[in-house]
Amino acid sequence: MFRFIPGVLLKQLYTRNSLRNTPDGVMFSLKNRLADARFTGLQQASIDGKSYDTDTFMLELEGDEPVAVRDVSPAKPLAFPLRRSVRVLAKGMHLEPGTHQLSITLHTQPFGLLTINVDDTLQIAEPEPVPVDQIPRSSVADYAPEAVDKRRVFMQDYTGTRPHHLTQQSFDPEVIKGNCENFVGIAQVPIGLAGPLRINGEHAQGEFLIPLATTEGTLVASYNRGMKLINLSGGVLCTVQDDGMQRAPVFQFADARKARDFVRWIEQNHPLLAAEAESTSQYAKLLYVDSYLNGKLAFLRFGYSTGDAAGQNMVSKATLAACNYILQQYEGIEHFFLESNMATDKKPSQINMLQSRGKRVTAEVRIPRELLIRELQVEPEQLDRHARIGNVGARLAGTNNNGLHSVNGLAALFIATGQDVACLAESSACIAFSEITPEGDLYGSVTLPSLIVATHGGGTGLPTQRECLELMGCYGAGQVNKLAEITAGVVAAGELSLAAAISSLDWVSSHEKMGRK
Repeated sequence: MFRFIPGVLLKQLYTRNSLRNTPDGVMFSLKNRLADARFTGLQQASIDGKSYDTDTFMLELEGDEPVAVRDVSPAKPLAFPLRRSVRVLAKGMHLEPGTHQLSITLHTQPFGLLTINVDDTLQIAEPEPVPVDQIPRSSVADYAPEAVDKRRVFMQDYTGTRPHHLTQQSFDPEVIKGNCENFVGIAQVPIGLAGPLRINGEHAQGEFLIPLATTEGTLVASYNRGMKLINLSGGVLCTVQDDGMQRAPVFQFADARKARDFVRWIEQNHPLLAAEAESTSQYAKLLYVDSYLNGKLAFLRFGYSTGDAAGQNMVSKATLAACNYILQQYEGIEHFFLESNMATDKKPSQINMLQSRGKRVTAEVRIPRELLIRELQVEPEQLDRHARIGNVGARLAGTNNNGLHSVNGLAALFIATGQDVACLAESSACIAFSEITPEGDLYGSVTLPSLIVATHGGGTGLPTQRECLELMGCYGAGQVNKLAEITAGVVAAGELSLAAAISSLDWVSSHEKMGRK
């Protein structure tokens, strides 16, 4: 993954404030924050310029027995997985209180020779803290039945409750690994079916049953009503217009002129940056690097296509590799952060509405006048007037869309299909448009400029969520644009149904009849 690892990143492998005296020497801690690796030997280690004999070192990987460095070699490497910590213990003289300079050179696979140079302050032993109840976990097998059972017993003892439904999952907890930590059970959310919905897309063609996970009465019925009208009108035309996922690092320089020159260098070296970024994944493809200058800060916005995955983690890894190359090749960078808050992860933003994040997809419907009056008891002019007035209300309120409730159907579909529900912050952005045709019919469209969905990875492979995706023929590789088109169609149905309900005064009465316990 990483052909170059600059010192500024290598320092992050060292755990600050971990330097301590032990009864027979010193110790400190390292944590793998790069990628899965293997330790194959220690070339040198020194503190304050004094070298330590490498044979005196022991390595204690979190959750495992200590291993002598002399027993580690390329033929017998020590696994150092991502996010795991290792304590490094060395026999020898004790250190005096204060700050000390450490230099450690490691042999690793696949990174080769790594030298970490850091300053750290010796931590003085303090009285043992009063024990605090902690949720049980295993650093080695945290999803094994034994670990899960310990947490459930802890939960029951700590709260004085005896949950039954919470702990009744229908699958091996191992499948949760990578999706949820400290696993104890399952949230069972009701799923209702809406549709079939006729989609006239480039990727989704035909009629689809839509699984919606919700606890809100009338939601499924409302979307079902909109889908019925769309079907009677010949279906919804859906089009994916753009695709991209971003990561936005920032680089600080001594002055604005140096920041400007850096951006020019970035523009000239796009092919090299793309090669570094794309070496981390077979799916990530670097489409562009936009730049935004503000004083001595240079903000870069890397945009990628990410295949069938939503891709936030994928583009983080790819952008880190590109930034490693930048830090290695370009001088004068004073500070660097992998994310500047300009990718606007899980936040609504104007930049994502304009430049697209995830899928930009539009759903269009044309509803015959007589059909609209017969089925929903409203005239096209009434819906169009309501939409125009709603534009003013949305403008005054400062919302991220001028639609009515795009997030309702999106949330229900996200939960059912294992999407990252926090991405509703971006995905809920909805630009609605309507007009009366020369024939007196209603034309309407909704555009989702930052819809973040996936059919592979994340929570899409969990048992229930996979089954819901399979209901629509959307599970696995090559299906993400199909899911995006179906999702836009669902939103269009919901917008149409609620708009008619508000205009015909069915809104409150429907909730009174169907949405109350």
